[in-house]
Amino acid sequence: MVEVLVLAEHRKGELRDITFEMLTGARKICDKIGADLTVALLGFNVKEFAKELADYAKQVLIVEDERIKEFNSEAYQKILAKIIGERKPLLVMIGHTAIGMDLAPSLATSLNIPLTTDCIGLDFKDGKLYAIRQIYSGKVNAEITFKDAETYMVTIRSGAFQPEKPEPPMGGGIINIPSPLTDEDFAVKKFVEYVEEAKGEIDISAADIVVSVGRGIKDAKNIPLVEEFAKAVGGVLACSRPIVDKGWLPKDRQVGISGKTVKPKLYIAVGISGAFQHLAGIKGSGVIIAVNKDPKAPIFRVADYGIVDDLFKVIPVLKDKILELKGK
Repeated sequence: MVEVLVLAEHRKGELRDITFEMLTGARKICDKIGADLTVALLGFNVKEFAKELADYAKQVLIVEDERIKEFNSEAYQKILAKIIGERKPLLVMIGHTAIGMDLAPSLATSLNIPLTTDCIGLDFKDGKLYAIRQIYSGKVNAEITFKDAETYMVTIRSGAFQPEKPEPPMGGGIINIPSPLTDEDFAVKKFVEYVEEAKGEIDISAADIVVSVGRGIKDAKNIPLVEEFAKAVGGVLACSRPIVDKGWLPKDRQVGISGKTVKPKLYIAVGISGAFQHLAGIKGSGVIIAVNKDPKAPIFRVADYGIVDDLFKVIPVLKDKILELKGK
């Protein structure tokens, strides 16, 4: 049977969002090509994760070893090389994360299989499997054709797929696989500690409501206008790259390819034209609302609702109305 294998990613006692995003994309491909969906789960004391993942796949392959309680690329490579070599899945999916970027190239090289990195989608048509990735700084979406290989590997960009739980749950079986690791496998590299990225006072990637401001704000002195609006709607203030380049807001507030990917329930773009670099960062958003005086602004192509008008007229009125509805 044809198989698609997804590597589950977890950290500090939690399955990462990228895992469920990949499982959603993998399930759609499996439905198209009639393949089985399998998850590889590596770690220690991760049986509860396996139960959760069983809802998303036909099988969960679990390898437990106290020595891989934390990620170790060499150890993961040895385990996955054995699994892939024995099962020969058509496609292996790994997140394009710090873990995936460390692991995937060396794993693909050791197995001599093709690797396409930083994919934003997958497709199957005309009997061929394709990986979709952006080239020329995101100006072009390229379809990479897989052929002349038994197994292919891809890394998937965060936010490429909107996670969806199967209904009904798939109820996959959990298969325990003995660890092939020895102490010699840890002679060179050992986990020391996690060093978290320095975060600002607000983490825009975790917010349910994000109000983002662009070059339409014209001057730094006008930013408080949008910030007050963001507070009124219960959201956080973010921005497009030009605002960071001008030094009006810090880098940790930037949304887009060179900033952060956000997936809020509500995204409000204020004075943002919608360049492809910015749109890539809001792909997983729920509802998108755009305010821009240019009716031809690209942001309106992805917006669920749009207001074509001067933001300096619109935002104060919206803020006052929201506060009125809140009784403030």
